[in-house]
Amino acid sequence: MSQEVQLSVKDLLKSYDGTAEVLNGITLDVHKGEVVVVLGPSGCGKSTLLRCMNGLESYQSGSVTLDGEPVTKDGKNMTAIRQKIGMVFQSYELFPHLTIEENITLAPIRVQKRNKAEAQKEAQELLERVGLLEKKDVYPRQLSGGQKQRVAIVRALAMHPEVMLFDEVTAALDPEMVREVLDVMLNLAEQGMTMVIVTHEMNFARAAADRIIFIDQGKIVEEAPPEVFFTNPSTERAAKFLETFTYESKKKRG
Repeated sequence: MSQEVQLSVKDLLKSYDGTAEVLNGITLDVHKGEVVVVLGPSGCGKSTLLRCMNGLESYQSGSVTLDGEPVTKDGKNMTAIRQKIGMVFQSYELFPHLTIEENITLAPIRVQKRNKAEAQKEAQELLERVGLLEKKDVYPRQLSGGQKQRVAIVRALAMHPEVMLFDEVTAALDPEMVREVLDVMLNLAEQGMTMVIVTHEMNFARAAADRIIFIDQGKIVEEAPPEVFFTNPSTERAAKFLETFTYESKKKRG
């Protein structure tokens, strides 16, 4: 991991209709090659933070920058910026009428004006990396949820992003499909991809993260390396949050 700051959020304030702040003064620097996992209760602002990071959401004040360039929803440079920030959602958002390969190559060919044969070659190489090369000519409806999510990750990678954002990408999957998606993400982390990940998969967060950011009510309550956060959280709020998952695992054992 480099000390170079790649993605920077400063004093971010976001509210809907001028009511309660969804994000209330968030400040966060993500370094090149770093894996930051964002944890927190439902409704605390995690997904909104990711959407502000790639310009899908506007915000009232503060700033988001990628390599020093401003990221704003209506900014003139947003087409170029969005190509540098890949995002994978909980819903796969694959085009049902296109084959898997066509889903992956559509944006590189149309948006980046890349050569079709080269885009297809890279799509096949990426599909092979995630164990889905044999599925390149099928349609999304013929894939399992875990397979669709791996394709969604490949589609984002095909744009050659500098940063990858993952928003609860395993939340809609059956438990046995979760692992295959998390393995792909762990592999990306090992290869040095800069990533910001929102997840409720605690074991994955502990294994993948360089740093844990814990958000509650739109504010960063705690940030620490995973070995510290999971064994000795410094705030009562974070400890209470982690107890929820401990209780669940005890119930499962029982």
